[in-house]
Amino acid sequence: MFRGHFEHAIDDKGRTSLPARFREVLGPASDFRLVVTPALGDPCLDVYPMKAWEELEAKLAGLNAFDPQVIEFRRFYVSAAVECELDKQGRILIPPSQREHAGLTKTVMWLGHGQKAELWSKEQWEALAKQKNAVELRDLRAAMGRLGL
Repeated sequence: MFRGHFEHAIDDKGRTSLPARFREVLGPASDFRLVVTPALGDPCLDVYPMKAWEELEAKLAGLNAFDPQVIEFRRFYVSAAVECELDKQGRILIPPSQREHAGLTKTVMWLGHGQKAELWSKEQWEALAKQKNAVELRDLRAAMGRLGL
C-alpha cells in the first residue's frame, strides 16, 4: 500500500524519482511498470502499479459498455493513461501532456492513496492544503466515521 507524502524534484525532461518507500511497496521482484493518467477533477496525476491498473480494467470490462458514465470514464480516464517504466535510478518519465495537466515544473509531491498514488505540483498541493480549514477537515473526519473508518 502506498502511504505518506514525499517531495521530489522533476527535471526539464520530465523525470522524477518514485519515492523509495513506494519502490519498496512494488517489491524486488515486481513489475516496475506504472500507469499514469490525469486525475478527474483535480490538477494532479493518478499513478497505478501495473497490477492495480489491470484490476481496474478488469472491473471496467464487467460494466455495461453502453452506460454513459462508463463511456465518459473510459474516454477521459482510461484513454489518457500512459504506461511508464522505472529506470535504473528509480525515476519515471512523465509525458509532456500529463506534466501540463498537473502543472509539474520543478518540485512535485507524491501522495500515497493505498493502491495508487497521486502526483501533484508542490505549488498546487500547498494551495489545496491551505484551502482546507479545520472545520472542513473535522467534517471530513466525521464523514469517514459514518462510513466506518
